[in-house]
Amino acid sequence: MSNIADAFDHGKAFIAFITCGDPDLATTAAAVREAAANGADLIELGIPFSDPTAEGPVIQEANVRALAGGVTTDKVFEFVRELRRDVTIPLVFMTYANVVFSYGSERFLARCREVGIDGLILPDVPFEEREEFLPVCRECGVKFISLIAPTSSDRIAMIAKEAEGFLYIVSSLGVTGTRGEISTDIASIVAEVRKNTDIPCAVGFGISKPEQARAMASVSDGAIVGSAIVKLLAQYGKDAPTYVGEYVKSMKDAMKTIG
Repeated sequence: MSNIADAFDHGKAFIAFITCGDPDLATTAAAVREAAANGADLIELGIPFSDPTAEGPVIQEANVRALAGGVTTDKVFEFVRELRRDVTIPLVFMTYANVVFSYGSERFLARCREVGIDGLILPDVPFEEREEFLPVCRECGVKFISLIAPTSSDRIAMIAKEAEGFLYIVSSLGVTGTRGEISTDIASIVAEVRKNTDIPCAVGFGISKPEQARAMASVSDGAIVGSAIVKLLAQYGKDAPTYVGEYVKSMKDAMKTIG
């Protein structure tokens, strides 16, 4: 199984998010492979959910399309098993607590271990409630990845000290989606993180342009992009993987010049 640390051991990490099953799992597989081949260091795989509260309209609509197409959690696990025949970069699931609860937490995490998932992100689980998932995650060797928001302030040190895998720094208040400008003082958040942990941190929410990825990666360990990639899948459908690969390459290239 890959290790999340691998994503950060050769420069700034580019992390791509893709919703599983939009427009279908075969296209998702092709998009994942194109992203990996063009420089993605880690990929977040979204398990579709009917009420993705942290997501903006782009990813919400991708969830609706995937569910309408018949994607289930079991199908996603089998999909990952097939991906792992040749995709070696770290893979993490990003989904919601109800998806894990309804599947059965122990069963869900055991299957994550079985198919080669390295981490789990549950954006609707506050740090203080992570104990509902953390013990079984550790038992199965799956990193439970914490998020730090602009409003975390005096909680940043606490969250950082307990971090596993990598820290997901949320760039802006609100839901996911592309933004013209990111005004949050990310550097000060990262500085507080650095005082409390050696775990890498990457910035997500709102990043869509190469210059934004470069700016965020210049003050952190990497950049996370979701909505801009999901938009390509919505726009081009089954033809999207080539465009996804080209986009990932442009973002990764912009980050390579950071010293």
